[in-house]
Amino acid sequence: MALRAAASLDRTLAALADPHRRRIVEVLRDHPRRAGELAAEVGLNPPALSRHLRALKVSGWVEESHPVFDARVRIYTLRPQPMAALKAWLEQTERLWVEQLASFKAHVERKS
Repeated sequence: MALRAAASLDRTLAALADPHRRRIVEVLRDHPRRAGELAAEVGLNPPALSRHLRALKVSGWVEESHPVFDARVRIYTLRPQPMAALKAWLEQTERLWVEQLASFKAHVERKS
């Protein structure tokens, strides 16, 4: 795995390590939300939500936008790229384990 891809995967896994951030991702799966809506649904106060959203933005999970009519309002949207990269890594890892277990099974059966 390339160094850049590994660093991206590390950020993805670190971002998902926190249960509040996983909950934010779950809430954003349905549709984009304003910060206030997220805070209410996740049960975090604004400063705590801000810290978690910052971590999710740095890791690439979330992007922030502002409606044209009001720059004070922040709308958060889930980005699909980190999930796609995580799924690809998991599929590669699963293939490796399937191959390893099949080889081990063949080895054990030969010895029997």
